[in-house]
Amino acid sequence: MPLHVHAEPGDVAPVVLLPGDPGRAERIAGRLSGSTCYTRYRGLLGFTGTSGGVRLSVQTTGMGAPSTAIVVEELIQLGAKVLVRVGTCGGVRPEVRPGTLLAATASCPLDGATAQYTMGAPYAPVASFPVTRALVEAAEQSGALLLTGLIATDDAFYNPEPHHERVWAARGVLAFEMEASVLFTIAALRDVHAGCLLTVANTSGALDWLGGTTLEQAIDQMIDVALAAAPALARLAAP
Repeated sequence: MPLHVHAEPGDVAPVVLLPGDPGRAERIAGRLSGSTCYTRYRGLLGFTGTSGGVRLSVQTTGMGAPSTAIVVEELIQLGAKVLVRVGTCGGVRPEVRPGTLLAATASCPLDGATAQYTMGAPYAPVASFPVTRALVEAAEQSGALLLTGLIATDDAFYNPEPHHERVWAARGVLAFEMEASVLFTIAALRDVHAGCLLTVANTSGALDWLGGTTLEQAIDQMIDVALAAAPALARLAAP
């Protein structure tokens, strides 16, 4: 049994959705048939059930790249083959408004965990193309508007640099979040698939947060797309 994700081989499905928030993990698990909880240790809730006949798991990562790295490494030890982050982010370009759904194709690694994995060498963490394609096709089939493109993973949620967002937006970054780059990096190192689907919760550095029912509806749309992609993701996980 891993040190943090308290589960045994067979508890975790080959396809795993990765919300940061335990409440969101429970929200997704409530959409699964026959959902059972395999761990609650340290608040890192994990559930396995089925959706559309596909067996899949939902595992909380906590906030930030270090916590995510621990969870992802241990899920892979338990047999995970396809890992998809489902979370929120802050948009930094005019077209990325609160409520937008975004699939990350790559993430600029501004976090310390990715740098530690790469020993400081220049590196470009990218999502698995088949995973991104599955998410795009699921969004198209469901009628959801989905942006795709470059994001950035940062350690400091309250970054003190006043021009931080503007500088990275000028380099093509669409949004900031805190987990994707290390997920993509570990997936490449361990030869598994990874992707990232995000709901834009606000404009980074601004106070235009989605709230209440509006945020819940946007997150539900993200969950709808992730679950619709499950059959294609399961094919990627097949031996």
